[in-house]
Amino acid sequence: MELHGTSAIVTGGASGLGAATARALAAEGARVTVFDKNEEGAKAVAEEVAGDYVAGDVTVADDCQLAVDQASAGGNLRMAVNCAGTGWIGRVINRDGVPHDLGAFEFIQRLNVIGTFNVMTRAASAIARTEPLADGERGVIVNTASVAAFDGQIGQLAYSASKGAVVAMTLPAARDLSVVGIRVLAIAPGLFDTPLLAMLPEEQREALGKSVLFPKRLGDPAQYGRLVVDIARNTYLNGEVIRLDGGIRMQPK
Repeated sequence: MELHGTSAIVTGGASGLGAATARALAAEGARVTVFDKNEEGAKAVAEEVAGDYVAGDVTVADDCQLAVDQASAGGNLRMAVNCAGTGWIGRVINRDGVPHDLGAFEFIQRLNVIGTFNVMTRAASAIARTEPLADGERGVIVNTASVAAFDGQIGQLAYSASKGAVVAMTLPAARDLSVVGIRVLAIAPGLFDTPLLAMLPEEQREALGKSVLFPKRLGDPAQYGRLVVDIARNTYLNGEVIRLDGGIRMQPK
């Protein structure tokens, strides 16, 4: 799919994987709408890529619709990339035998799963109204899973459950949307050099990098963005979850 002259929406686009994706898509000529709760960050990235921004919450349906409407108004909406999300650490029971906090579990599911669902469904509705391209394709949706969906570590119950749901949505969504020519894929990143990991001490960051099979370093968010571009271009990719992780298989802790 040719990205030049199309529109794309990127959630979580104010930083990390989302910002890198916005830059990669804009470099290919797409007009990007950055959707993020961080208004200042979203505005800065939008200005950098000569795009638009919407400050809003992916868990709020009306905010998602507003962002999709704005992206559609900028031209043919052909692509949606869901990068908004976060993690949580909490065991099934803690050392004192206290059960995992339900509120924390619900928060992660709402942000990582419901947020992805909200944008995916609304973007799909808008993309389905565009004119078909070669092979009848109208666009593509890329969601962000995680290697934690497969190799969940101790304390990752909530996070692994949420990313496992993103993985599980991929094939049925691709099947549902095949009739209107929309592809659906997910990327499962490993250990990436994002603002979340930037808060760790340098020694811990280096240790995490060395745990990767090869290359022994943290992933560069720009590599995530390039994979999104590759997915857009390769129209035979569909219904799949792609691990982008340097071959890592996470240990229990």
